Amino acid sequence: MADTMQFDLVSPERSLASLQATEVMLPAAEGDMTVLPDHAPVITTLRPGVVKVNGPEGEADFVVTGGFVEITSEGVSVLAEQAHAGNEVKKADLESAYTFAREQAEKASDEDKSAAEKLVADFAQLLEDME
Repeated sequence: MADTMQFDLVSPERSLASLQATEVMLPAAEGDMTVLPDHAPVITTLRPGVVKVNGPEGEADFVVTGGFVEITSEGVSVLAEQAHAGNEVKKADLESAYTFAREQAEKASDEDKSAAEKLVADFAQLLEDME
């Protein structure tokens, strides 16, 4: 079993991280998940939340507004809609995405209403956790 795996995090604006990790905690759409080296392959979506990475050089946190993650036995690749280093992010950085999610939830059709309201609730929880 490998001791570390590759972790990469990119957003449309920039690459935020490329480092070795021993553990990655993700806010997956179906629930929080922890990835260790040699994990079974998975592709899933992310909800708004904090990605936590533990590695040989310490811990790093990143705030994401959503996106996709590909997990292989060799590593974790996160493609985020928006992402910020946890020590740099401010609530104001996320307000526009939260406002957009609320507007979309108000306009959502009946079949999409539940998912849209869940996204708003996830944003609200993220912003509350930042206080």
